[in-house]
Amino acid sequence: MSPRSAGGPLTATFLDLPVGSPGGSVELFLDLYTGDRPLIPARAFMLGRPNPTHRVPAGLDLLPVAGKCLEGPAFGRYVAALRRALAAAIDPAQIGVLHLQHLAFGATPALIRALPLHPRIALVHGTDLIFAEAHRDQLQVLRETARAADAIVVPTGAMADHLLKLAPQIDRRKITHIPWGIPDHLLSAPPARCTRVSRHHLRLLYAGRLTAEKGVGSLSKALASVPGVELSVAAPRAQFRTVAPLLRQASVGARYLGWLHRPQLWKAFAEHDVLVVPSTTLEAMGLVALEAQACGVPVLYQPVPGLRETLAASGVATDFNHAAVLARDLDRLRTSPGLLSSLRQAGRANAARYPLSATARSLDNLSRQLT
Repeated sequence: MSPRSAGGPLTATFLDLPVGSPGGSVELFLDLYTGDRPLIPARAFMLGRPNPTHRVPAGLDLLPVAGKCLEGPAFGRYVAALRRALAAAIDPAQIGVLHLQHLAFGATPALIRALPLHPRIALVHGTDLIFAEAHRDQLQVLRETARAADAIVVPTGAMADHLLKLAPQIDRRKITHIPWGIPDHLLSAPPARCTRVSRHHLRLLYAGRLTAEKGVGSLSKALASVPGVELSVAAPRAQFRTVAPLLRQASVGARYLGWLHRPQLWKAFAEHDVLVVPSTTLEAMGLVALEAQACGVPVLYQPVPGLRETLAASGVATDFNHAAVLARDLDRLRTSPGLLSSLRQAGRANAARYPLSATARSLDNLSRQLT
């Protein structure tokens, strides 16, 4: 019989990003597998070295492996180094199941090679699909992982569709739909909303990474000709420095809030009128949008795959590539009596459909089926 903790099989899982990296997949990983009482008991790993100036979440182990890359012989060496580090850190007898974060990147093949006899659940996050499209070696890893996995978890139907385009030979019976979730305590006790300061301006917030697929270039161009809005940005500092010239060129005055910890971000949600999500390609789930809705903030979004499914009519779909369309939708939000209030109610109801505890229960049930 496979080893079990009090709450289910002990999971081995690994996200090969440096501890402290931004992104929804990182927050979901930490929410599920770390903390004093993790929702999914696990040996959870990220990259890094112990640093007394940076707090590492309880239950998270760090692997001091350098050389992360995506292609060529160096990628093979990187995976081999990860495998050796995992093999030294994990007692296979204590593990019941593997949760493979992403279908691609180095952690997934390393974990499979370090623990080759354990059942495997692969979780699709989104960036793995984007990088597999752009890098041949990552596409190969994705296809190999899909074949090796006992189950493949997708948070939305759109992610399954996109995965099947990249790896059409996948056994579709492996694919399971389990939506990602947001912390239950945010749903039950969101921060109090702040009173509006101005009747004439919409306080817009962008929150998240500022990589190309997030659409900030389109947002800055579109907002250049839209009056009556104030934009705040919560993002990693280095990434904001990169896009700041685009905002200045478009004469968009953006207030930089810094890269906020989750409670700080939730408080920032409560101080704004609308979250803007101008993503250009796809989103696995759109967790930041759901957290905003839980805090009573309507979401204005580009209806890309994933977001279109998660938000639907609970948010406002627009086109950030056409300034006139965006201006019309922002003006409607600012001037239509009761619209923001009704969107807040719809958003809260939508966010309530996705408690993190339900995600954990579904993953635990799937793990039990395989062990």
